Amino acid sequence: MNFFEPSRLLKRLPEQFFAALAMKAAAKVKAGYDVINLGQGNPDRPTPEHIVMALQKASGDPANHKYSPFRGKHSLKEAAAKFYEREYGVLLDPETEIAVLFGGKAGLVELPQCLMNSGDIALVPDPGYPDYWSGVEMAEAEMYTMPLLEENQFFPDYTKIPPGILDSAKLMFLNYPNNPTGAAASKEFFEKTVELAKKHHICMVHDFAYGAIGFDGEKPLSFLQTPGAKETGIEIYTLSKTFNMAGWRVAFAAGNPSVIDAINLYQDHMYVSVFGAIQDAAEAALLDESESTKELVQMYENRRNTLVKAFRGIGWDIQAPKGSFFAWLKVPEGYTSQEFSDILLEKAHVVTAPGNGFGQFGEGYLRAGLLTDESRIEEAAARISKLGLFAMAD
Repeated sequence: MNFFEPSRLLKRLPEQFFAALAMKAAAKVKAGYDVINLGQGNPDRPTPEHIVMALQKASGDPANHKYSPFRGKHSLKEAAAKFYEREYGVLLDPETEIAVLFGGKAGLVELPQCLMNSGDIALVPDPGYPDYWSGVEMAEAEMYTMPLLEENQFFPDYTKIPPGILDSAKLMFLNYPNNPTGAAASKEFFEKTVELAKKHHICMVHDFAYGAIGFDGEKPLSFLQTPGAKETGIEIYTLSKTFNMAGWRVAFAAGNPSVIDAINLYQDHMYVSVFGAIQDAAEAALLDESESTKELVQMYENRRNTLVKAFRGIGWDIQAPKGSFFAWLKVPEGYTSQEFSDILLEKAHVVTAPGNGFGQFGEGYLRAGLLTDESRIEEAAARISKLGLFAMAD
């Protein structure tokens, strides 16, 4: 059998962190262990029934058996615009300021290839979603990482970025509510970001994957709500988390028309848009004003409260996330993130995501997902407690 050498591009790509984590957890399950998976980022609840029914109906429409319009259905883009106006008071032109995406990840990986050339600089949060790195690498561009530190509320400190880097940067990725830290953006932070982007002509890309999930009565802010934001970049909104549609692979980018046009041009050469029936179901999701999303957020908040109480109860001093469906847990002194994650998997059969998988400044943390029932979260805490790694709370 001949062996065909993969391209230099494939050799440059970083290891797919989540795929490796899933394989490690699957091996334990295959070996017969009862594994509690707090490492995943996959919603555990089904898509709401009315969205599934919309897909069932739309899949029977012969019009959807043909190629979809290259740049997506106008009806879906119109629904996305109505969604943004209803939820955030942001006005968008459906045709020039919205692009349909094959899931949020696809958009995030495409964008550097749409806007950057070899040697250009992208500002990337650290810790952050590892697929930001993949897109930058595919564009043969370079990354400058912005540390997200607890003492700075997990916001990047723009004053620490050298002026030369800011002047050279073409693109900046941000993500709030944040994966993996659970931090939420403030109005003031987004205002500073717009000011910086305007001054240095940087295209801002806000990954709003967890836009629906905010806690303690605080609704997450859209970057596009900030005056001037549309002039400086875009926001990517996925239906994966808000509507439990992770497997459907549908999202959209919204904002600056020149960026939207670049995405559309790139996708013209890559795809013929998302299956029409999925677009129709996505439209139904975005136009629905039922309480299903509020109920989903309340479920995650209940799980967050359970996790914080249970883990603090065994002596693990953790901070409550402000949004997303993740908690960012400090590793005890004397362990690396990977070592402690491996101990929890091997001895307690609890899967967590080691923080170093999200970047250099993720070292010293684990990410735990709120994607399993409260009883399983409590069971995870009980198993970890038996390892004697923490001093029990009084």
